[in-house]
Amino acid sequence: MPDPGPDGPIRLIDARGAWLAPDGPPHSDDVLRELLVQMLAIRQMDERFQNLVRTGRVSIMTSAAGHEAAHVGMARALERGRDWLFPYYRDQGLLLAYGVPAREIFGQMLATRADPGLGRQTPTHIVAKHLRVFSMTSPVGSHLPAAAGAAIGLARREPGAAVLASFGDGATATGDFHGALTLAGVERAPVVFVCENNQYAISVPLSRQSASVSIAAKAAAYGMPGVVADGFDVLAVERAVGEALARARAGQGPSLVELDLYRYAPHSSSDDDMRYRTSEAVAARRAEDPVDRFRRYLEGRALWDDARERAALASTGAALDAAIAEADAAGPVAPEAMFDDVFAELPWHLVEQRRRLSYDLD
Repeated sequence: MPDPGPDGPIRLIDARGAWLAPDGPPHSDDVLRELLVQMLAIRQMDERFQNLVRTGRVSIMTSAAGHEAAHVGMARALERGRDWLFPYYRDQGLLLAYGVPAREIFGQMLATRADPGLGRQTPTHIVAKHLRVFSMTSPVGSHLPAAAGAAIGLARREPGAAVLASFGDGATATGDFHGALTLAGVERAPVVFVCENNQYAISVPLSRQSASVSIAAKAAAYGMPGVVADGFDVLAVERAVGEALARARAGQGPSLVELDLYRYAPHSSSDDDMRYRTSEAVAARRAEDPVDRFRRYLEGRALWDDARERAALASTGAALDAAIAEADAAGPVAPEAMFDDVFAELPWHLVEQRRRLSYDLD
């Protein structure tokens, strides 16, 4: 891995799209193109989420704009069906890139029967049991102790597998963060904690959350390595997270990876971000956009052009629109579904409640 040096995080591709590392890219040309297609799909999905909110079909959404490279890079580093993923509520792009069907993602947003969780969760709080994806949680950082505990159990039951837990910078100021990293460090749990540092915990800038030189610097206190990677660089993310996961799978314990990135949109569709930052500040970071950066890299290698771009946008857009239609067609979740998937054998009082509900509905 290239030395980050004193001037910044690990970076393989600069903002102009130039390759920086002494070794070559880790993928074939086809795979490199696919990484860009996935980032374009995440951005298009984000736009469709916004449309669903604006038309009143969804109550709230958390934008992933600015996180595309981080999401695709993390998805590439994970081993599907072997590792466990504990994502946070801005990681819908990570789940799309990891293989969660778009139909299920939109079903969750719309609370239809296409949602494996049957409408029980807040929008963008997706779960995918078949891919070992733990349910997203709203309380900031609350999934981190669960991830550490799951990793301890995984080490005993399935040696050679690992857990990835992602979270925002705001979570690092919570007790759950400190408890989880303490437990993981002491137990040498096979877990990688990935902080998607987008610089704001809702309206609170990082400078008001932590006095440390970086989030990754905190790792030393828990007895684990910490590293900072450029979260706008998809291949740097894949390499940094991939090496940390390899350490975990080899029994070498946990790691903390900080991804330096930025969210373009407000914290959620209910937030007014212009009350705590300026449009100029957002524009400055957009100039380093992860999608534009990787596009320039591919164009420089004659792997991408306007025709490929148009084809990719048309294909991914059509697939997302079809997924929305399929999620809609699945229909609403039946009210009595609230009694399902909780108890192996339903207690008598819930049997009675379900009977009464069915009677009232009739």
